[in-house]
Amino acid sequence: MNRLFFLLAAFITISGSAQSPDKRVAHNDPSKYREISAVHAGAGKMGFTQLIGRTELSTNFLYLHTGSINAKSGIGQHFHHTIEEMFVILDGEAEFTINGRTSKIKGPALVPCKRGNSHGIYNSGSTPIRWMNFAVSTTKGRGDAFDLGDTRVGAALDPVPQFVSGQLKKDLLRPNNNNYPGTGILYRRILGADVFSTNWDHVDHVVIPAGSTAGPRLLEGIEEVYYVIKGSGAIGVGSQTAAITADDSFYGLVGEKLSFTNNGKDDLELLIIGISNSINKDPNRLKVLPKPKAMVLQMDFVVTKENSEAFEKMYHSIYVPAMTVQPGYLESKLLRLYPDSVVKQIQAEPTTYNYQVQISFSTEEARRKWVASPQHQIAWPAATALAKEYKWRGYDVMGDDGQRP
Repeated sequence: MNRLFFLLAAFITISGSAQSPDKRVAHNDPSKYREISAVHAGAGKMGFTQLIGRTELSTNFLYLHTGSINAKSGIGQHFHHTIEEMFVILDGEAEFTINGRTSKIKGPALVPCKRGNSHGIYNSGSTPIRWMNFAVSTTKGRGDAFDLGDTRVGAALDPVPQFVSGQLKKDLLRPNNNNYPGTGILYRRILGADVFSTNWDHVDHVVIPAGSTAGPRLLEGIEEVYYVIKGSGAIGVGSQTAAITADDSFYGLVGEKLSFTNNGKDDLELLIIGISNSINKDPNRLKVLPKPKAMVLQMDFVVTKENSEAFEKMYHSIYVPAMTVQPGYLESKLLRLYPDSVVKQIQAEPTTYNYQVQISFSTEEARRKWVASPQHQIAWPAATALAKEYKWRGYDVMGDDGQRP
């Protein structure tokens, strides 16, 4: 099979299997809650369900849980060492605890909890409150918890919260923004990437007036989870749409273009959680570079089977130590060609060059200084002495995956 045809076929298969928007919408239905008691050694009982889980998104989003916390009930104080959470109450008021400090906060409101900080929530009122919990993990699909056995019932209250919190108030929103373009769209970024230590990128509050559309919004380097606080309308993903109404949740995947239309009579109000696909959450990582950020030299070698072990040892014991002392050196890699059986399976281009060394310097000038150094006069002959043939090419680095801060 032609390699280009193979790649296109794979792309079409992946694209064609993408889930349609209506399959992503999950409704928060209290009749489907299951009743659970003593959550994280907390007081009383609560209703509970999961709307979005760890498998729907490609990023490290872990879950969207929701439910109702009964009167005189709550979630006991506990730690997470690998995840960050954010408790949300949509009505009433609750006593939130972060690291042993407790304050009463009136909903709709949210309180994030960083990884390694203890947290809990208690409904000291006489009626149930509606509750949600978003979570993002350091490792995809992984969660943990350590309970402290503290219900926080009767905890001393600080009149002013000694922790980060946010209110979902319309009068805090502002019009005319680039993130959610459209006529009359109101927006506020409640929490940004700096609040979180995981790949959690942002928490947005958006209100779309009747008859307006927000977007299109291209998800570049991020995925998002949405919850409809009020109103009704439609979510558009590419050319497909799905109806949404109050208490629906849904999500958008990286690279998708989304729009949000209010076709009802009242405001369409959204709570939006963004998750970056990289530990480097700097938005500039997604922009085309005005100039190269580094250079890479690729050196191909033909090395006989008898010299393979010596060549690999030379890289580790001579070449790398010689480069690491050079100004401007960034990194290097030693690549060995796949075995013939794997080459045939993936229909790779035939080549007699079975090794490649990639070296990266901050600039071409820095690399040339390395070539002129005494260390290079030792390392390069050591490499070429073990090879039958060699060649090289130089590249400007105009982008990378941003996995390193």
